[in-house]
Amino acid sequence: MKKEAVDIPTSLYSLESLRQARDMPWKARNELRRWLILPLAWWRLRGVEIGSGWRCYGLPIIQRHRRSQLRIGRNLALRSTPASNPLGPHHPVIISTRRASAALIIGDDFGMTGGSLVCDQRITIGDRVWVGANAVICDTDFHPLDPEQRRLDPLAANTAPITIADDVFIGMQALILKGVSIGEGAVIAAGSVVTRDVPAGSVVAGNPARVIREL
Repeated sequence: MKKEAVDIPTSLYSLESLRQARDMPWKARNELRRWLILPLAWWRLRGVEIGSGWRCYGLPIIQRHRRSQLRIGRNLALRSTPASNPLGPHHPVIISTRRASAALIIGDDFGMTGGSLVCDQRITIGDRVWVGANAVICDTDFHPLDPEQRRLDPLAANTAPITIADDVFIGMQALILKGVSIGEGAVIAAGSVVTRDVPAGSVVAGNPARVIREL
């Protein structure tokens, strides 16, 4: 997939947009800032295979290994400034691929506010996945758990792929750990720590996260 030209949404000039600007002026300011930083955002996303319609509210942090795969579908929305979301991201969105063999594949209509998406091996995310403020998704332990192994090679951590299906919602400050598969339409409650697979159409909560009901 090649990077496509930036689309100018016609809704920006619609009557509804004008009403929103009147009733919620901070949204108008966010849109203005988004357009002003467009050249910088485009430069920040260079080297990323990305579809059309992407929006960056503030500049994300992209740490891409040059030989890794980082592919994102259409209508990406990243919110990296406190004013862009009332939950107030603690820092800009961070998207990181750490090795040459890493593959981070994201579908269409992905949205994320603050937080981190860290891929050491493989993370696959479906369409229409929304990630709440300050959540973290990482497929690696970052460092070995054994002290002797940490001394020998501090980066030789355990890794395992993460798969997130279509229409998943991940609440704010959730933590998705390595080796997890989240089924279609599942909801991860705010603050949950997901250490095991999540069935499709279920709501999980807690640390470690457990199924609390079916949708």
